[in-house]
Amino acid sequence: MLSKELVESLLCPRDRTPLRLADEALVRRVNEAIAGGNLRNIGGQEVTHPIEAGLVRDDMTLLYPVVKEIPVLLPDEAIDVRGMGGGRREHGAERSGA
Repeated sequence: MLSKELVESLLCPRDRTPLRLADEALVRRVNEAIAGGNLRNIGGQEVTHPIEAGLVRDDMTLLYPVVKEIPVLLPDEAIDVRGMGGGRREHGAERSGA
């Protein structure tokens, strides 16, 4: 899994909004949408493979997938998660000073 230090240093490539680990419930909902065949990334491409984890923006609008423990921080690969809920910080993933 991604280290706390790594997660704390990552920012959204679109607007430099802080990122944090998505909670298990949000990852599950994203994977359910993927399995249902009705999820596209910001670039318009259908997302076909389940994610193992995700990094969600602090404003809870976009999620960047984590594949084989590597964050995919390409702007077009982001997934719009508005309306999916969840995304709270996992235990131990709080930002210091935030």
